[in-house]
Amino acid sequence: MSEGLRVTIWNEGVHEKTNPKVSALYPKGLGHQLAQYMEQVPGIASVRVAELDDPEHGLTDEVLENTDVMTWWGHTAHDRVDDAIVAKVQERVVQHGMGLIVLHSGHHSKIFKNLMGTSCDLKWREYNDTGEKERLWVVDPAHPIVDGIPEKIELELAEMYGEHFDIPQPDQQVFISWFQGGEVFRSGCCWHRGLGKVFYFRPGHETLPIYHNETILKVIANGIKWAAPTRVAGGIFRGNAEPLEKME
Repeated sequence: MSEGLRVTIWNEGVHEKTNPKVSALYPKGLGHQLAQYMEQVPGIASVRVAELDDPEHGLTDEVLENTDVMTWWGHTAHDRVDDAIVAKVQERVVQHGMGLIVLHSGHHSKIFKNLMGTSCDLKWREYNDTGEKERLWVVDPAHPIVDGIPEKIELELAEMYGEHFDIPQPDQQVFISWFQGGEVFRSGCCWHRGLGKVFYFRPGHETLPIYHNETILKVIANGIKWAAPTRVAGGIFRGNAEPLEKME
């Protein structure tokens, strides 16, 4: 899209208000940390941050209609997200081609579970916020999401997510993670849903400085570009259709 992508960063915004460790890492909020980086990315024209406590969770009809790609981070308040808002986001993805980047604990968000059709459950382990080493391996080096990314990303401290991850088979598997405790995890997965594209990317535990890591941020930026809507010339017609060829 020559005019540039319009990005909405949805952040639950609860931990920053209740956990001093999180507010120390992200004094303006986790969403604003992501936005600060994305605003500098060529090809992204505008970035807005929306949060749970905003009116309509910050996802009004006007915002959704002016969003090409949305990122989604949630954790402790999935149940507080209004079902009607989730339905609108899902419609924008499936019917209008809005891209969706689901981050870390967003795997249990209503929108991700709706789009996947599964529980999206997994194993997890957190050692009193000290974490353990994670090594993310690129398993599809030709994929645009890993453009400019090294063959592995090492995080010295991470919350462990482990298999089995109850998701549909990804259309494309981009990353797989190994953890110091021995587990592995499908940590970068892509799907097509209707006209839209979905990318799940695992790193992002709120009490660790994951979103201060420029390589992680670059992966998310690449994911945003990959998930951008694809415009079909003339649009896609739905409903009763006349035949294109003469029928005897």
